[in-house]
Amino acid sequence: MLFNSLPFLYLFLPLTYFVFWRLRTKVDRYAWLTITGYLFYSFWNPKFCLLMALSTVVSYGAGLGFLRWHDARSRRLCLILPIAFDLSLLAVFKYANFALSSGNWLLEAFHVTFRAPMFDIVLPVGISFYTFHTITYIVDSYRGVIKPTRNFLEFSCYVSLFSQLVAGPIVRFRQIEQDLENIDHANRTGDLERGWSFFAIGMVKKVLIADSIAWIINPALGRWQSLSTLDTWLCALGYTYQLYFDFSGYSDMAVGLGAMFGIRLPQNFNSPYKASDIPDFWNRWHISLSSVLRDYLYIPMGGNRHGEWATCRNLMITMLLGGLWHGAKWTFVAWGAYHGLLLVATRYSRTMLALWPMAFRQGTTFLLVIIGWVLFRSDNFPMAYGLLTTMFSWKPGTHLPGGTTLGALLLLAGAFAHFGPNTFELRHQWQLAQALMLCSLLLVCIVFIYGGQQSPFLYFQF
Repeated sequence: MLFNSLPFLYLFLPLTYFVFWRLRTKVDRYAWLTITGYLFYSFWNPKFCLLMALSTVVSYGAGLGFLRWHDARSRRLCLILPIAFDLSLLAVFKYANFALSSGNWLLEAFHVTFRAPMFDIVLPVGISFYTFHTITYIVDSYRGVIKPTRNFLEFSCYVSLFSQLVAGPIVRFRQIEQDLENIDHANRTGDLERGWSFFAIGMVKKVLIADSIAWIINPALGRWQSLSTLDTWLCALGYTYQLYFDFSGYSDMAVGLGAMFGIRLPQNFNSPYKASDIPDFWNRWHISLSSVLRDYLYIPMGGNRHGEWATCRNLMITMLLGGLWHGAKWTFVAWGAYHGLLLVATRYSRTMLALWPMAFRQGTTFLLVIIGWVLFRSDNFPMAYGLLTTMFSWKPGTHLPGGTTLGALLLLAGAFAHFGPNTFELRHQWQLAQALMLCSLLLVCIVFIYGGQQSPFLYFQF
């Protein structure tokens, strides 16, 4: 089920909301959010609900183990075994065929005739996100950062919370633990204005900006070989804004939905295209993922504590795995390596970069990000090479259909992304005229949805 679909807007959300606020106890509200989370998830494939339930039970059991056993050996087992189980599920469903196809390619390169058979595996939507939820819960329990909950419904509610289930943000249990504990005392009226405001703004970002850009650039990128240099740059810039408004729109809608049920989800985007360098970009883009990679991978590997070579190694490993997390394709791995190299290069050039004007630093960073998104968007390396070659050499070509409309959309998107406040910087206490304007934009979104615009969010595939 999609946030930008009529069944969600007209049936699922109103029913979930009004029943939730009719319930009075913690247990009832935990149970209702769990039930609705699984119902929401079942619209993709009911069988995958069993997979999420199994991961939930194993991770909950690990938490109980930490409460029961205090010796080092038992605690390590409670840490290692459930994480290995969760990662095994992720490996099988997301990376098995990738590993097999890569192995077959390597065998072919050495002229070996054997070919490993491929599996008929469907990637469960959101598995990367809820797996990170369970893993961070286990690690934080082991470290003593949180006290594991004994309430199974509370934990299952955390894992299956529909607002952030399939595309994040990656929410750590400690970030919403207090709200879950006080869910029976949540303030219905206090968070409603903030909730609907976040949701409406996210819907506008997704439907009116991101999807409108996608209508033009997706067909063009489908015939990328014929694009001119100007058209290729328009498509690259279009995808840069499409991805941002699509994913930040989803995150805003998730935050808004969480607020409607008294749960404060963390910020996931902080005006990333205003970044002054690549480290600053990663402090602003997909904050929940970059902070998880930092706290649960980069720092445990040693971070920047053991000299320059070890720091560069840790940065590269972190970004390579971050790229692979996005999908089982070598282009994602290469995109991660690209950003890892940029992070390493920034370590040795920050003194010089500090002398440059801020506008120049922001523009250079944005250009480097665009180049990375070309690699990220490409289906394969020939496509990435072809697009980048066309971008940095002159190639005439046919006029891009919808190019004028795309140009106007890019100007609008650029104005908001580079110069406007992000959603968390707004007060969300609207005057009547502002509220009417936002309601009007939301109605326009619904009209677009009636017209058939119910495209999935881009990060569903990751």
